[in-house]
Amino acid sequence: MNKSANYKFTIIVPVYNEEDNIYALEKKIGEFLPESIYPACVLFVNDGSTDNSKKRLLEICGRNEHFYYMNLSRNSGLSTAMKAGIDATDSEYVGYMDADLQTTPEDFNLLLEHIKEYEMVMGIRANRKDSFFKNLQSKIANSFRRMMTNDGVSDTGCPLKVLHTNYAKRVPFFTGMHRFLPALIQLQNGKVLQIPVRHFPRVAGISKYHLWNRLVSPFIDCFAYRWMKKRYINYNIDDNNL
Repeated sequence: MNKSANYKFTIIVPVYNEEDNIYALEKKIGEFLPESIYPACVLFVNDGSTDNSKKRLLEICGRNEHFYYMNLSRNSGLSTAMKAGIDATDSEYVGYMDADLQTTPEDFNLLLEHIKEYEMVMGIRANRKDSFFKNLQSKIANSFRRMMTNDGVSDTGCPLKVLHTNYAKRVPFFTGMHRFLPALIQLQNGKVLQIPVRHFPRVAGISKYHLWNRLVSPFIDCFAYRWMKKRYINYNIDDNNL
């Protein structure tokens, strides 16, 4: 049996070359798990890291009871790492956070308070600690995405999210999908709630985002979403005798 089935909530943490953050992640998540509203575990998805991230993940998972890991054979990107983690999760709820610790796992409880009433509850980064240029890029990308998807979400780039696992497993995944999670949940007639969460400056490691994957690529992906939205298949089964 998948070990995540023993928990109510699984936190997925994609990791790519974040060796300097691994021990801080261990401390922060280790402090949160006993305080979680629901019994929780963490699943680290190592996305083909070329530094010492894999070694350190094996180390911390070996000494923490509720820590699990998955190693991807090669670097495939954030959306792929998220899909791999969701596919491997059997708990009722699944969450997501970045390994850079610019958000804190403590704030998952703010989201979990509402997860029974909403299919997805996501954070909005309050008082963002990023550079002016990075914030400007995000504002432009978010505005264009809202116009194209009509999802009503002000900060889809916030990495703190909680979803019903059965909804998350039905999301049509593609490269860049992580920016469209709210819209993709709404395609399933799911309800999305936004909650302000804390945001912190990056203190270790290097950001994996740049002008192309923060601004240009999302613009292109918006048109792919619009195409898919018109053709998305959604259904509900009343009963069966299988």
